[in-house]
Amino acid sequence: MNTNEKIFSRKSAPERSARMVEAIYGCKWSLTVYQLLQNGKHRPGEMVKSVEGLSTKVLNECLRKNVEFGILQKNIYPEVPPRVEYEVTDFGQKFIRILDQLEQLQDEIERDNQSN
Repeated sequence: MNTNEKIFSRKSAPERSARMVEAIYGCKWSLTVYQLLQNGKHRPGEMVKSVEGLSTKVLNECLRKNVEFGILQKNIYPEVPPRVEYEVTDFGQKFIRILDQLEQLQDEIERDNQSN
């Protein structure tokens, strides 16, 4: 074997998932939306009424971004007036578990910093 032969190539961050994490954490309302969904608030009107400072415009942008990433699914019911509800997809469940692990890691870091 040639000792000068390189056996490892440069490792890069996973582009799409890194962008997703950045976009979700960059949107200050996404984590709140996940919490609302977990607590049975699936309609945008319910969400806006449940959170002080959350506007319909900002919520719609946040929901749109989460649907584009495949974290949430938008369900439109053919009723009059139209009813729209959101739910977490299977992929979204996996993604939210990762975000929960990041939050646990942050808590651990903060505990370690307080004890030092």
